[in-house]
Amino acid sequence: MSKPLLIMDQHFRQVEELFRPSAFRDLGELCEIHGGVNWPMARDDFLARLREAEFVVAAKPELDREELDTAENLKAVIEVSGTFQTGLDYDACFERGIEVLSCAPGFRQSVAEMALGLMIAGARGIVDEHERFRVGSERWLNDNLGTDFSLYGERIGFVGFGSIAQECARLLAPFAPKFEAFDPWIKASGATFDRVAFEELEQVVTGNRVVVIAAIPTEENYQLVSRSLIEKMERGALVVIISRSHLVDFDALIDAADSGHIRLASDVFPKEPVSKHAKFRQAENVIWSPHRAAAVEGGRHPIGDMVLHDVKAVLSGLKERQLQPASLDTVRRIIRAPLVAG
Repeated sequence: MSKPLLIMDQHFRQVEELFRPSAFRDLGELCEIHGGVNWPMARDDFLARLREAEFVVAAKPELDREELDTAENLKAVIEVSGTFQTGLDYDACFERGIEVLSCAPGFRQSVAEMALGLMIAGARGIVDEHERFRVGSERWLNDNLGTDFSLYGERIGFVGFGSIAQECARLLAPFAPKFEAFDPWIKASGATFDRVAFEELEQVVTGNRVVVIAAIPTEENYQLVSRSLIEKMERGALVVIISRSHLVDFDALIDAADSGHIRLASDVFPKEPVSKHAKFRQAENVIWSPHRAAAVEGGRHPIGDMVLHDVKAVLSGLKERQLQPASLDTVRRIIRAPLVAG
């Protein structure tokens, strides 16, 4: 009996980036993998095998209705860039019962870990004192700066409370903080989380010492955290951006940090890579990270583990998914916004 065919066109991602060797070997035992090389697949090669394929794994799946109609055996399309993107006819997939899955949950651990690191560094002034030490202006044993603070028992707010924010909250639990979150979609779902109060946006942004930007970008939430809200933030608050700068007025945050009103730590930027001449590189009270929250050895291997799990589950007729299933509501909100891979 022949194995089900899986087309893997994961480039710009590298195979080794997504899969630990054992997971890729297990996937190869389960399916015939066509592709899975570290360069782009020719379009005619992709389409030539599509009719037979049961799975498509791609960094940016691009299939229109006519092409999907030829894919008589297709069971699932799995994106491995980090979010649902344009180029795939989602309506046709839903009509045909073809699952569309996103690897977004695979970033949960590595990105949440980076967020925790940025929170601790920002709250305790670690980067600032490091830079002062370089020039001999460090402040020995000085606990009266009025700027540093501890996360223990602190007020921490999340703008967006998806899988990454939830993992952040889990990592922060030993600090016994007080959590608030703004997430209308999760709140509407009726889901509840221990020690997390769902509040309106202004309360979350202006009423917490640490504000974590963790929502996915949509057309509706562009610059959701506006200049007027930023100006209302309490003095000395720390903003940590771990999802997309799309959510905030980035210039306003820089102005607020540079003036000493707040502290800012960000792993993402409106335009990437950032120009070497960008003035905000020299802003005060900031920590910059060049979009590397998941850039750690093995940091994206959970994606490969999830792909393997869900391919097995689909073939076995099981309903549990570790990847994020698309729905018309989520896709229509997400794909209208600018998309940047993680």
